[in-house]
Amino acid sequence: MINKCEIEDLELVYEKPKTLTDTPMHYCPGCGHGVINKLIMEVIDELKIQDKTVGVAPVGCAVFEYRYMDIDMIEAPHGRASAVATGVKRVNPDKYVFSYQGDGDLAAIGTSETIHTVNRGENILMLFINNAIYGMTGGQMAPTTLIGQKTSTSPFGRSVKNNGFPLNITELISKLDGAFYVTRHSVHKPNSVRKLKKAIQKSFEYQKENKGTCFIEVISNCPAGWGMTPLKSNEWLEENLIPKYPLGDIKVPTKN
Repeated sequence: MINKCEIEDLELVYEKPKTLTDTPMHYCPGCGHGVINKLIMEVIDELKIQDKTVGVAPVGCAVFEYRYMDIDMIEAPHGRASAVATGVKRVNPDKYVFSYQGDGDLAAIGTSETIHTVNRGENILMLFINNAIYGMTGGQMAPTTLIGQKTSTSPFGRSVKNNGFPLNITELISKLDGAFYVTRHSVHKPNSVRKLKKAIQKSFEYQKENKGTCFIEVISNCPAGWGMTPLKSNEWLEENLIPKYPLGDIKVPTKN
């Protein structure tokens, strides 16, 4: 049994951000969404912008995010999160606004909203979680599913002839003039987690300076959808997804 004096002598190495609620998360064991949610809340807590931040989450694995994030949250129709975030930011330009979208949402049904939001240079942060599959609705093939990757709707593997090539939408939108900061990270290793947190912090700081659209793609795993253990899914991610979607900055602000 540890007594009170012994506890007081211990060094505090981590404390849950006050902006993250105590509600148990619904994400599957080993899923990267929980880590990403925590990082967003850590940054908001550290920047002291809890009462100034609005998040927008659409249909998908993030549909219950409002239970975990103690900030103003809005539910958007499938694919329309960036459009809703645009309206929120234009009406409340002093707020920090972000959307949190999966690959089926942002790169499939929401492709139009994504392209035009960035092309207009809307002053928001778009977080794009790419696990190359529809995680919530049954493991169907997504726009980012790899060639040969098996899903519930491509049981023999994705075929170029039948399904076309994987859509690398992050590189695509980085070419748009309205994109100010575009980067890609992951959460499968501690160092990767730290880099993602810095990217989120930068994006909110750029938003305060009214720089334009910040876009962060996060390569994440889906153990349940991929039919793997969490450990195996991280290994598969590193061996297969990252070579197709390499980590690092894609578009950064030019120095004056």
